[in-house]
Amino acid sequence: MSGGGLLVAGTTSDAGKSVVTAGICRWLVRRGVKVAPFKAQNMSLNSFVTREGAEIGRAQAMQAQACRVEPTALMNPVLLKPGGEQSSQVVLLGKPVGELSARGYHGGRQQKLLGTVLDCLAELRGTYDAVICEGAGSPAEINLRRTDIVNMGIARNAGLPVLVVGDIDRGGVFASFFGTVALLSPEDQALVAGFLVNKFRGDVSLLEPGLDMLHGLTGRSTYGVLPFRHGLGIDEEDGLRVSLRGTVRESAVNPPVGEDVLRVAVCAIPLMSNFTDVDALAAEPGVVVRFVDRPEELADADLVVIPGTRGTVRALEWLRERGLADALVRRAAEGRPILGICGGFQILGEHIEDEVESRQGHVEGLGVLPVRVRFAREKTLTRPVGEALGEHVEGYEIHHGVADVSGGETFLDGCRVGQTWGTHWHGSLESDGFRRAFLREVAAAAGRRFVPAPDTSFAALREEQLDRLGDLIEQHADTDALWRLIESGAPQGLPFIPPGAPA
Repeated sequence: MSGGGLLVAGTTSDAGKSVVTAGICRWLVRRGVKVAPFKAQNMSLNSFVTREGAEIGRAQAMQAQACRVEPTALMNPVLLKPGGEQSSQVVLLGKPVGELSARGYHGGRQQKLLGTVLDCLAELRGTYDAVICEGAGSPAEINLRRTDIVNMGIARNAGLPVLVVGDIDRGGVFASFFGTVALLSPEDQALVAGFLVNKFRGDVSLLEPGLDMLHGLTGRSTYGVLPFRHGLGIDEEDGLRVSLRGTVRESAVNPPVGEDVLRVAVCAIPLMSNFTDVDALAAEPGVVVRFVDRPEELADADLVVIPGTRGTVRALEWLRERGLADALVRRAAEGRPILGICGGFQILGEHIEDEVESRQGHVEGLGVLPVRVRFAREKTLTRPVGEALGEHVEGYEIHHGVADVSGGETFLDGCRVGQTWGTHWHGSLESDGFRRAFLREVAAAAGRRFVPAPDTSFAALREEQLDRLGDLIEQHADTDALWRLIESGAPQGLPFIPPGAPA
């Protein structure tokens, strides 16, 4: 017998689908339900490598952690990694299968993947008591409905009830809820069970008349009103939306343990991927992380991070155009700390041979590290374990570039020259002992009286955030009604709201 299921859709992108899905997962697992997350198709530059060597979206890896299960490729069978305005790499069941334009993907390839997606969902539902699915964008994108495999397309084929999440902090949530339903076909509308209000500030009693009117207009209930909470935006899908002036997280900053703070500048390169690598730095008391795009912003930084990217050559060109490349070379010569991760590591090398990603052939790097990079068609997807600075380190690798290191000190399968460090390992800074040892080196080189907190556990902080998401659902949603949806499906006899989907 198949397990229960639910599709968490949204009125818009960034309505809060990912965190609501994670919250529902954590609430369910705490009540003893064996639960798994699922997202049929994810478009993201933030990805993760499972233990079997499959690449999936980081949001689904985070949701698997909320479920207290190991993430697998079944949980995100299709991953699209943008390579520019017009095309994306298609990752199917954890392995890249080619590049496609948006027109080519939506023009036929996407619908052909529906069978694979449904098979993955069926396998999960056969294994777990419940599968909580996350939609993408809005289910009412009428231009894409015919080929949809992630919103109402999968809900219809798998018989999933749909909960629509709306971000009230943006305004217009009632119109968005009503309009979302009214633009769906009668068959799709029959599965839309109701709504969940996200990011509400204020007195809920002032909202209740509107919720009653919404019920009168649509015949559908609101399953909860989640209050606005800072610091819950964990592992977002899209690094392209990161504010260049913003901090990494909105959570409260603890005072430094030592006398000084440590300033970290992250170069906001194009197609930035896995920017979540710096979350572990931002979690350290006294470490201030910001994204920068001008050379003068590197001047007061104690550490500069060049993160991963889906366009290494394009990012290199961008650094040169902005004057950041010269600033980085000067910084390296002065012995001031730089950390390059994945694409950032490749940029710091001597040259790049790329006939795969940019197809520009031979490209000169910054020449800071004794490394030559050749892009291979086969993608490296591994979960390495090692040691650096006398500490145990774990990470994951996602890259086409193969690095030939010809000098320097060995550093996480990359190298170090002076205070310039380079590695293909994502996630290494989540290893607490290594992160503290690395920050002590950076502080000494920068002349800062910064002391890493002795007890910061990144894994514990992540668990704390996931529990906070579970608490939001448990305390502010109608959990009995939610469980009935998951177990029994959408209520019968939900009214049709005209005009419905266009013919």
